[in-house]
Amino acid sequence: MTQQGPDILSNRRARKWSSKQLLGRALWETLQCPLFRWTPRQFWGWRRWILRMFGARVGSRVHIHPSVKIAIPWNLRIDENAAIGDGAILYSLGLISIGANATISQYAHLCAGSHDFRKPDMPLTKPPIEIGAGAWICADAFIGPGVCIGEICVVGARAVVVRSVARGAIVAGNPATQVGTRVKAVE
Repeated sequence: MTQQGPDILSNRRARKWSSKQLLGRALWETLQCPLFRWTPRQFWGWRRWILRMFGARVGSRVHIHPSVKIAIPWNLRIDENAAIGDGAILYSLGLISIGANATISQYAHLCAGSHDFRKPDMPLTKPPIEIGAGAWICADAFIGPGVCIGEICVVGARAVVVRSVARGAIVAGNPATQVGTRVKAVE
């Protein structure tokens, strides 16, 4: 940091992506609307196929709504039977892994990218996010960079999760705190 604030110009000049990545992102942005977003809701298989063509690893019977926003599909791993609801944001600058039978509800935001504010040039960071099998990320929840949500967890509606959550925990609030446990209900 300088006395006047962060060195934004150095950040903007920094090379964050390879030429191949930039080309892939441009192609995804161009084709995402006609091939993905403009499809009927029931075209689950088509959207899985499109994501696979762009390098995502997507399991069988995954339901991804057409209004889901995906930054970089090749940084996405979704296991079988998972569901991603309307308007969810998968900001996959880093790897986002979603376990089998997990649900990401409408308008949830998984943010696998940020900036290191402790450094003057605030470099881009791409910490991964992991959502465990059977977890439920409720409507409008925010999952921050580097967070691991354990298996069968529930993240309450509009919760803000900035630290990892243990298996079976139920968390809510801003910042999210544990309000219960789900382990006994599903054992």
